[in-house]
Amino acid sequence: MEKIIFDYSKLRGRIKEYYENETKFSKIISSSPASLSAKLNNKTYFKPTDIVKILDVLEIPDEEVKLYFFNQKVRKTERRYAS
Repeated sequence: MEKIIFDYSKLRGRIKEYYENETKFSKIISSSPASLSAKLNNKTYFKPTDIVKILDVLEIPDEEVKLYFFNQKVRKTERRYAS
């Protein structure tokens, strides 16, 4: 089964808008910078408790959760054609 890759660019933008950088933000949500980085880089997933806390801290409306956390990255696929 292929791993789902999420696009967190909108979340990264919101973090910078509110806290300037991910290191400052990680302290606010009681996470290490390395842990937050791993999640934003799709090395591990956000837990539901992480998502709830982040929604609150960044003032993200519930109806926008999908835009910030569940927006799948579109993968470019290589096409090979027979000669």
